[in-house]
Amino acid sequence: MSAEPYRKISDLPETLAIFPLSGAILFPRWSLPLNIFEPRYLNMIDDVLSGTRMIGMIQAMGGDRASPDLGRVGCAGRITSYSETDDGRYLISLTGICRFTVAAELDVKTPYRQVTPDWTPHIADLSEVAEHSLPDREKLVRALKRYTQINTMEVDWEAVSNAPLETLVSALCAGCPFGVAEKQALVEAPSVADRAHTLIALLDMDVPGDDTSTLQ
Repeated sequence: MSAEPYRKISDLPETLAIFPLSGAILFPRWSLPLNIFEPRYLNMIDDVLSGTRMIGMIQAMGGDRASPDLGRVGCAGRITSYSETDDGRYLISLTGICRFTVAAELDVKTPYRQVTPDWTPHIADLSEVAEHSLPDREKLVRALKRYTQINTMEVDWEAVSNAPLETLVSALCAGCPFGVAEKQALVEAPSVADRAHTLIALLDMDVPGDDTSTLQ
């Protein structure tokens, strides 16, 4: 998906509601489904739907569970689908637009947290990535095969072969059971090519995890 109508920094919001969530990461042009049930985040969805429709996904890095420490870099996504369940939950999908560095956390009265995002280091996220700039697919596939064999994980190899390389990188970064620090490193990688190289290194290291045993 293109980042349109987000083409430049001035198209992006000056303040951003954030959703700190360990293990859930978002990337530009990648979709993240979310099941929203906490009252403060239901409130957040109500507010952003009437405004920018954008939420900043960011890693919770430990500390107080109610107000955890935040990763340095997150990714903003636009709500591109929304439904409400009979029991009052919201089922939404975010489409990643652009990463941001947390410039400051705002002193707000809303039950959810808000930050001032610095978009400048990540402005390249608004442009499509040329596939020839990414690492060789076979190198990534070799690392993935070793990783999945060691961890006894099932993979749709046809999808691995056919998916656009940026999509594949995002899917593996989001789906592999890496720890919070490793996932944060993937979010902070300067470019998609850097993210791919970091992903290959993590697969080769056989970073353990227990979040899932199947890659879709």
